[in-house]
Amino acid sequence: MLEMAVIYLAAAIVAVPIAKRLGLGSVLGYLIAGIIIGPFAFGLVGDQTDVMHFAEFGVVMMLFLVGLELQPSRLWKLRHSIMGLGGLQVLLTSALFFAIGYFILNLRWETSLAIGLMLALSSTAIVLQTLTEKGWIKQEAGQNAFSVLLFQDIAVIPILALLPLLAFTQIGNVDVASSHGNLIEHFPVYAQVLISLATIAAIVFAGKYISTPLFRYIAETRLRELFTLFALFLVIVIAVIMKKIGLSSALGTFLAGVVLAESEFRHELEVDIEPFKGLLLGLFFITVGASIDFPLLIAQFSNVMLFVVGLIAIKALVLYILAYVFKMKSKQQLLFTLALAQGGEFAFVLLSLTSTLQILSVEQTKLTTLVVAISMLMAPLLLMFYDKVINREDNSQKSFDKPEQIEATKNVIIAGYGRFGQVIGRLLTAQGYHLSILDHSPSQIELLRRFGNKVFYGDAARLDLLTASGANGAQLLVIAIDDADKVLQIATMAKKYYPHLKIVARAIDRRHAYQLMHLGIETFKRETFDSALNLGVEALTLLGNDQADAKRAGEIFAKHDNESLTALADLWGDDHSYGVAVKQRTEDLQQVLNNDKSEQDRLNTCRKSNGSTCDDTE
Repeated sequence: MLEMAVIYLAAAIVAVPIAKRLGLGSVLGYLIAGIIIGPFAFGLVGDQTDVMHFAEFGVVMMLFLVGLELQPSRLWKLRHSIMGLGGLQVLLTSALFFAIGYFILNLRWETSLAIGLMLALSSTAIVLQTLTEKGWIKQEAGQNAFSVLLFQDIAVIPILALLPLLAFTQIGNVDVASSHGNLIEHFPVYAQVLISLATIAAIVFAGKYISTPLFRYIAETRLRELFTLFALFLVIVIAVIMKKIGLSSALGTFLAGVVLAESEFRHELEVDIEPFKGLLLGLFFITVGASIDFPLLIAQFSNVMLFVVGLIAIKALVLYILAYVFKMKSKQQLLFTLALAQGGEFAFVLLSLTSTLQILSVEQTKLTTLVVAISMLMAPLLLMFYDKVINREDNSQKSFDKPEQIEATKNVIIAGYGRFGQVIGRLLTAQGYHLSILDHSPSQIELLRRFGNKVFYGDAARLDLLTASGANGAQLLVIAIDDADKVLQIATMAKKYYPHLKIVARAIDRRHAYQLMHLGIETFKRETFDSALNLGVEALTLLGNDQADAKRAGEIFAKHDNESLTALADLWGDDHSYGVAVKQRTEDLQQVLNNDKSEQDRLNTCRKSNGSTCDDTE
C-alpha cells in the first residue's frame, strides 16, 4: 500500500509542475500522470476501481466547499438557471443521444436511453477545478456551468432509480440494494421519499442549529487538529448517510455547505478541508487517466475517436444553443459550451450499475468507459484552447508580483485601491504615512501606475503577499476591497497570523458589518451609508427645512443607527428576535426625531415671541 502511495505521489510531483509550466493546468497534469503509471502504459499500478471509489471523496469535498461559498439567498437567485438551463441540457442531450443510439446505431431502446442519460452528464470535478483555477467560476459562464452541474448531480438520483426498470435480467431489489449499500431500497416508494426528505431536513436542521455550538466547543480546546478532524468527520458522515439512503453523496455535502455558508466558522472550514480536497481530487484525476484502456483504443481507434468527437460535438451544439437562448454574452457562450462538452465521472458510477443489470454488454461498457475517459481528458484541452485562442487578449495579463518585488511598509497596508481605497490612501499619504498597496485588478493597476502611483499587483488574501507587504511590522491594515467574502477572508487571516495589526475595513452593507463585528473588527465604514445620509440631509433642506435642523436630524439618525448596529449585532441570525428588535429601534428613532422637532419648534416660537434667545431649559 505504501509503495502505491509513493507511485501516485511521485507521478503527481513530476507531471503536474511540468503541465503547469507548459500552460496545461494541474488537471491535465494529473490525467497525464495517471496515463503514465496506468496498467496500459508503464503498468506501475493495476485496476483503479477501488482507488476511484476512495478518490471520489475529492468530488464530495469539492462540492462541500462550493456550498460554503453559496449563501442560501445566492443559491435561490440561481434557481432559474439550475432548473431551466440544467433541466433543458440534460433533457435535450439525453434525447439526442437516445435518437442516435436507437435510430442510427440500431441499439435496443433501453440501451440507447441508458447511454443517453450517462453521456448527458459532465465532469463536476474537472470543470469546477479548472474554472476555479483560471478565475472564471464567478463569471456568467462559470455560474451557469455550476448551475448545470448541480442539476446533473441532482438528476443522478432519479437516473439511478430508473435504470433497474430498463434491466434485461431479473435482479431482485435486495441484490441491487446490497450492491450499492442502499438501506431503504426495499421500502415502498412513498416511504423512500419520506425518509429522503426527513434526512435532508435533519442535515439542514443540524447544520443551522447544532453545528455552531459544537464548533465553538471544539474551537475552545484550541487544538487545531481536533477542528480539522471534526470538519472531515462532518463531510464524510453526511456523505455516508446520503449514500446509505440512495442519494448523491456530493449533493448532500453541497447542501450541508450551503447551510454552513453563514456560519462564523466558514473560513476555518474552508482552510481545513481545502488540502484534503486538493489531494483527493488529484488522486481522482490520476485514476481517470490510469483507467484509459489503450489496447482497446488501439484496436478500435477510428470508432473510439469518432464517438469522442461525436460526444463533444453533440453536447457542444446543445450547450451553445442553450447559451444563446439564455442570452449569455458571446465569449461567455463559448466558455460555457467548451466547459461542459465532455463526459462526467458519474457516468462511471452509472456504468457499473448498467453492467450489473446487463443493460449494456461487456463490450459496450468498455467502449463507453473509454469514450467518457478520453472526453474527460480532452476537457482541459478545450478550456486551454479557449484561454489561449478565444480569450487571448486576457492572457496578456501578467501574473501577480512576486513577494520579493513588493515593497514592505512599517506604517499602513492598503488592500484594494479603487475609488474607496484611494480616498483613504491620499489622506494617509498627505499626513506623511508610508503605504504598501495591493490590488488584484490588472486594469486598475495599469491605470494607477500611469498616473505615477506605486501599486503592487497581488491578492491580499495570499499570506505570502501580505507578509511581503510588511504585515509583520506594519501598524495598520486597511481592507478596501468591494468583495464582501474576500474582505472577511483577509480579515480572518490577518487576525490569525498578525494579531498585533490594527484593521479597518470597508463594509459592503449591514449584514457584512455584522460579520466584521463577529470577527472582532470594530473599525469599519459601510460604503454607502455616509454618502446616502449626506444626500438625505440635502433632501431635507430642499424640502424647506432649516439647514441646521436638517443637519442635526442627520446627526441624530447616524448616532442612533450606529448604536443600533452595535445593539443588534448579537441578534443577527435569529430572524424573529432581530425583526422585533429592529421594529422597536425604528419606533425609538421616530420618537427621538419627533421629540427633537417639537423642541426646535418650541424654541423657534419662543424666539419669535420674545425677540431674543430663549433658554433651552424653559
